[in-house]
Amino acid sequence: MIKKQILLIPFVVFIIILLSFFYLLIIERNPSELPSNLLNKTTPKFETNKIYDDSTFISSKEFGNEIVLVNFFATWCKPCKKEHKYIKLFSEKDKIRVIGINYKDKKNKTIQWLADLGNPYSDVLIDNTGEIGIDWGVYGIPETYVVNEKGIIKYKQIGQITKKSYKKIISIIEKINNEK
Repeated sequence: MIKKQILLIPFVVFIIILLSFFYLLIIERNPSELPSNLLNKTTPKFETNKIYDDSTFISSKEFGNEIVLVNFFATWCKPCKKEHKYIKLFSEKDKIRVIGINYKDKKNKTIQWLADLGNPYSDVLIDNTGEIGIDWGVYGIPETYVVNEKGIIKYKQIGQITKKSYKKIISIIEKINNEK
């Protein structure tokens, strides 16, 4: 009798482990969606120069009027180049302003890169030191944020925008528009 109970313990442990692995396989997890401390909070306050005319961009005056897609990018970032076509698609949508923040890059290279690929941004901002990226919680680029018309960050996309993530971001923007 005791032998049967002793043999039953490893079997129960094995079943629990097996069920745990099965559960982890079936739940929908996306490693590119890391939690952000900034979700549902106002955008960080910062001032920086715009890349084309060196005028000053003051975030407190720019966010809070419309839905804004903020995209951190660089010319040296291969995924940034791959996602550029989706950034262009966002810029063609009504009621979405697209702002690019050029992360730790050279001004001349950025201007040439945008001339070659097309400039989908209403403003291209300079973040030479990466301080703005730190304030926004950037892990690595590309990263894209959806900011609602109240200046609240509603979504963070880590990594390159793909067809699937493009559709997800569009649905988030539509949801924000419907909440008005």
